[in-house]
Amino acid sequence: MLMKKDMKDEIIVGLDIGTTKICAIVGRVDAHNKLEILGMGRTSSMGVRQGVVRNLEKTTQAIQKAIQEASDRSQTDLEIVSVGIASQHVECSRLDNMNIRTSPEDIIAQDEVDALTRAMYTTAVEPGAEIVHIVPQGYRVDEQEDVDPVGMIGSKLEAKFSVVTARTADIKLLFKCVRNARLSAKQLILEPLASSLAVLSEDEKKAGVVLVDIGGGTTDMAIFYEGVMRHTAVIPFGGQSITKDIREGCKLLEADAETLKVQYGSAIASLTKPNEYVAIAGLENYPPKEISLFNLASIIQARLEEIIEMVYSKVQEVGYLDKIAAGIVLTGGGAQMQSIRQLVEYKTGYCTRIGSPSEHIVGAHAEDIKGPMYATAVGLMLSEFHPKAPQWTSKRTTSDNPKKRKGWNGVWSLADWTKNQLTDDLSEME
Repeated sequence: MLMKKDMKDEIIVGLDIGTTKICAIVGRVDAHNKLEILGMGRTSSMGVRQGVVRNLEKTTQAIQKAIQEASDRSQTDLEIVSVGIASQHVECSRLDNMNIRTSPEDIIAQDEVDALTRAMYTTAVEPGAEIVHIVPQGYRVDEQEDVDPVGMIGSKLEAKFSVVTARTADIKLLFKCVRNARLSAKQLILEPLASSLAVLSEDEKKAGVVLVDIGGGTTDMAIFYEGVMRHTAVIPFGGQSITKDIREGCKLLEADAETLKVQYGSAIASLTKPNEYVAIAGLENYPPKEISLFNLASIIQARLEEIIEMVYSKVQEVGYLDKIAAGIVLTGGGAQMQSIRQLVEYKTGYCTRIGSPSEHIVGAHAEDIKGPMYATAVGLMLSEFHPKAPQWTSKRTTSDNPKKRKGWNGVWSLADWTKNQLTDDLSEME
């Protein structure tokens, strides 16, 4: 892995603002282009629901607590972070752009390709939404398709893009929490894109793979083929949905339902013994409640099957069922469920593995974050120096002077925003 210039010794912070947890991981790039983990802070997330900030004050407080813990452990003052977004309102569409060249005999330069991408930020989107990422899918010069246009000549340059949008109100609330926590966001990244850097290999992305990140409030998925992200979607069910099902099905308190899920849950009911029970203390002054592990697994399996079927349906919808040679990679906290890999393989027919960020991290604190639940935070850190990250054009940050910032590949992060839009957004974040 090549390192971006001047990254060595620079402090990098990934801030994962999730539905069940808020996690801040601090590190730096070592001499071998690995992430040396310096510290981590984690706290419960009380103000986020299905990836959307619902309570500004509670979310801000949780961010501050996670950042303070990470700062103390790393003995570093933290001010700049990379932030992930996984709102349930994220949408992905495919759009084209074309440039009729005035001098077809001139060689196509990188700046010309970048301008084609940059112009996509003027694309009209649904009211109340804005573009988060522009992901190039492929280029065409005259009649030659799927080419690298830089260095070619021709009269017409065309490109296909995946355009990722999110609700403007969700983004503003997210950034307001970051700013209120006295932090500045260096970049905003779709969480499955970040996670892909931490858990997917380049061979998997070329062969065709589906990344399924099962979080607390949502399940995020991204389809990769020929090395490029082709589609992304957010499924509005995650670990909290399973906990709710257990609470209602077994008539328990939510905390007891979560404990049952984590300690005794299984994704396949038939692998549990029908006569196995576990006792839960339950309410004060009430006798302990016995829960059948078979019934518990049946509840979990039913919800997981629904999630898996929705993932499969999304892959079918965009036409990639026959192009997923590398199968499915599961990550996120939900990927830790016992027997989930076998269930996914049975329901989809795809080979499946659990993805964790362990191969990218080193240091005394690396052991604490090697699990799949930390894939997003590690991926947010990797995005700052990973050579594949420039294929995404990232949108806005919370810096007070965005016109001085360049996005990856020299693309202006806010180049196509009008002055009025920019002024309104920044004033609302104060």
